[in-house]
Amino acid sequence: MREFTVAAGCFWCLDAVYQRTEGVLSSVAGYTGGYTEDPDYEQVCSGRSGHAEAIRVVFDETVVPPEVIMDMFFTTHDPTSLNRQGYDVGTQYRSALFYRDEEEREFFQGEIERAQRLFDRPIVTTLEPLGTFHRAEEVHQDFERTNPYNGYCLAIISPKLRKAREHYSMWLTA
Repeated sequence: MREFTVAAGCFWCLDAVYQRTEGVLSSVAGYTGGYTEDPDYEQVCSGRSGHAEAIRVVFDETVVPPEVIMDMFFTTHDPTSLNRQGYDVGTQYRSALFYRDEEEREFFQGEIERAQRLFDRPIVTTLEPLGTFHRAEEVHQDFERTNPYNGYCLAIISPKLRKAREHYSMWLTA
């Protein structure tokens, strides 16, 4: 099993993709990369805690390769947009990869370099050491599946799921 902690704007979007990925054992929405001891959604959304909305994804790399997990990360958000994803603006929505050790930092760096070939503008995804990961409140876990008719889900998440299905249909479930 492997575990990555990644931030790609609103955590609901990437969580919706990873929740449907064969080989993913868990996808947990949370907060990391900040300095507030025990942040909550309101503190993180204010931008004053320093945390990013993030996903901790645990997957079986014999089923879904780590490179596919990373491709999904880069495909489902704009990694060339600094501290912004669509209508979500602030450092809490930054594109970031949180590494556990030097080996993982090097892997992430290589994935950024590999993905850069697909973008005209420079990728601004940061590499940050993983500190404490704070699980988000229960309402944020598997948000899209429990709120499929929510306006944000219909307008923002559904198109990202369609895009992921176009590119990764062999790994995605319904």
